Amino acid sequence: MRNAVIVDVVRTPSGKGKPGGALSGVHPADLLADVVRALVERNDLDPTTVDDVIAGCVSQSGEQAANIARTAALTAGLPESVPATTIDRQCGSSQQAAHFAAQGVLAGAYDVVIACGVESMSRVPMFSNTQGEDPFAPLAARYPDGLVPQGISAELITARWKLSREELDAYAARSHQRAAASAGSGGFGAEIIPVGSHTVDETVRPATTPEGLAGLKPSFADPALSERFPEISWSITPGNSSPLSDGASAALIMSEERATELGLRPRARFHAFAVTGSDPLLMLTGIIPATKKILARTGMRLPDIDAYEVNEAFAPIPLIWQQEFDADPERLNPRGGAIALGHPLGASGTKLLCTLVNHLEATGGRYGLQTMCEGGGMANALIVERL
Repeated sequence: MRNAVIVDVVRTPSGKGKPGGALSGVHPADLLADVVRALVERNDLDPTTVDDVIAGCVSQSGEQAANIARTAALTAGLPESVPATTIDRQCGSSQQAAHFAAQGVLAGAYDVVIACGVESMSRVPMFSNTQGEDPFAPLAARYPDGLVPQGISAELITARWKLSREELDAYAARSHQRAAASAGSGGFGAEIIPVGSHTVDETVRPATTPEGLAGLKPSFADPALSERFPEISWSITPGNSSPLSDGASAALIMSEERATELGLRPRARFHAFAVTGSDPLLMLTGIIPATKKILARTGMRLPDIDAYEVNEAFAPIPLIWQQEFDADPERLNPRGGAIALGHPLGASGTKLLCTLVNHLEATGGRYGLQTMCEGGGMANALIVERL
């Protein structure tokens, strides 16, 4: 029985995803190359042993077009013989890259893989790959009332689970407080690869308070949608949503046997995977069936798991997950989440994995669960075991 293990996992700091952000001057292929190169150098890895590079990226247009995984691999100095491919499972793209990499190892198709992801939302704005086109037009027959953007889905979820604006803002403030505390104690030092002079997450705001967030106006209020969805109270604001972000992340994944042969110490083992589809109107709720699926598959209970990374696309998402599973809030995003640490879409999966592995090592925890909601109504879940 082969094991798929994580030998190393790194990320860049998060930059604000707008012109003038800390990483906005860096081509996204260079961002991705930075983390790929770091894995090779940190582990004294012969790059010819890499079987594949699998990268997540959501807006595959402009500078992120034409298989950015291959561009970044060559930019990082990997041999021309090393292939690379780019995938899109929306916000879970690089988590899916890690799934595919580990599953390839388990199947015997790979021995050494780099799973990674990148998004430069300052240079390649969200939806730039759909401008002038409606990719969802063929769905009109199946969904005649129409689908909605993610922000409206977050509003519908807030209403359905009866969450208040105060709860959302309190959770968002907690995310910043936890991220700031982790940064202040050096908790991110082992995982962040500097980009030039940039070494810290630009998106963390240590002074954030619920009272300050309460003054922000809703982002998606729309009178026409109020008629269609009278239950919506318009509670989603820039303060309780993840910010537009730039960043990259990468994991070095191997068979346990190959890691031993190379004299490398595995840091964590992939224990289980799950992926599921969900209602595309409430497209952010897939984390619930994905978590149920992975727990059923492993026979584990949530209390068996020491830390949970639930991507904070919007504050109601981790809150409904916590409510549905009666989860321990101290184990949920213990170092803060995307509301504070940023959500560079294609990079977020391996970015969360990076923080999860480092947290388990720092605290002595054994198991960690990670789940990501995804556009179109999907979600990934994985469980890793610290070694």
